[in-house]
Amino acid sequence: MARVVTGSRWAAIVGYSLVGAATQLVWLNFAGVTTVAAAHYGVSETAIGWLAQVFPLLYVVLAIPCGLILDRWFRAGLLAGAVLTAVGALVRLIGDDFGWLLAGQIVASVAQPLVLNAVTGITGRYLEEDDRPTGIAVGTASIFAGMVIAFSLDAIFTTGESLGTMLAVTAIFCVAAALVLIVALRNEGPHSVAATSSGDRGALEIAWGDPLIRRLCVLALFPFGVFVAMTTFAQALLEPAGVSGGTASTILLVTVVAGVLGSAIIPVVVVRRRAESALLVLSLTVTSIACVVLALAPGVLTGFVAIALIGLLLLPALPIVLELVERRTGEAEGTAAGLIWMSGNLGGLLVATVVGLLVDYPTAAFLVMAVIPLIAVRGARALRRPIDELREQPQP
Repeated sequence: MARVVTGSRWAAIVGYSLVGAATQLVWLNFAGVTTVAAAHYGVSETAIGWLAQVFPLLYVVLAIPCGLILDRWFRAGLLAGAVLTAVGALVRLIGDDFGWLLAGQIVASVAQPLVLNAVTGITGRYLEEDDRPTGIAVGTASIFAGMVIAFSLDAIFTTGESLGTMLAVTAIFCVAAALVLIVALRNEGPHSVAATSSGDRGALEIAWGDPLIRRLCVLALFPFGVFVAMTTFAQALLEPAGVSGGTASTILLVTVVAGVLGSAIIPVVVVRRRAESALLVLSLTVTSIACVVLALAPGVLTGFVAIALIGLLLLPALPIVLELVERRTGEAEGTAAGLIWMSGNLGGLLVATVVGLLVDYPTAAFLVMAVIPLIAVRGARALRRPIDELREQPQP
């Protein structure tokens, strides 16, 4: 069925961006106040850590099913994700105890793949072809912006007594974001196509059967694995070098801000210059060098420079990969995006586990993180030819 071109509708991207930020805000609400939250709710710091860990764990399980839902019922699936995110945030306000916190996190974590998998679908349905790289960059940058909001709230609400206020502010944001998206998606996108008639199995076969999608999935394991491990253990790994917890939190905040800016700007420029493969190679190489610097000369200055560079160059790799997915797939774009996100989360779990085992040996941990992106450099360089071939194909 041919698409009828009637212009881009950026209101849908704005609504999506708010909900995407909301998912990350709920996920990382306690990242910077783990010790305070553990004392307030009478549980261990490990238990507080599980409030965040349920998100990547459930993402790995739900990524493909949620992608299939989006391919069949895109608007309903995305709106369900927005509503569930808001419901999860509200559930945490029912009682001032850990049980309600965990229940709310589980609800929101189920919603996350419905939202994040939709970043290519929302642009494909509501934006014209020339605007889609920008839309994907904006949507992905908003996801990282949600991390910035979470870290900022952690810096404001630093006591046990203020945690309830932080959760209330988060819930208000999530509800408002859901309402904006509901209004923005009141009509089908002008570029929507009919749901695939091949069924759920067909959508998965289309996505996984594509050799380029499989290569992008493998590639996603490495850079995002390093980023998750770095953000999880940077404070512990830099502490022996005299970097305080507060300074490490500031480094991470600067890193994510750099990633937001990079994700909003770099992919647009790269796609226009047809330099996707070169940018991926550059980001992986710089990440490796930055990790070597941290291994050999850890400190405040090197921490700021090296980790901020990682955020600036590594995070934009995600919207670049997702833009390739949007160009490559049509009726299976939700499933394909789900495979990419699943691979990234799986890489995060694996690399973070390895680095966690080496947390008492910072030099070894940083060197491991230096080797991992180098493994993917050859694969990133080899993408040049299939990307050039993709440009010659008609837009699905």
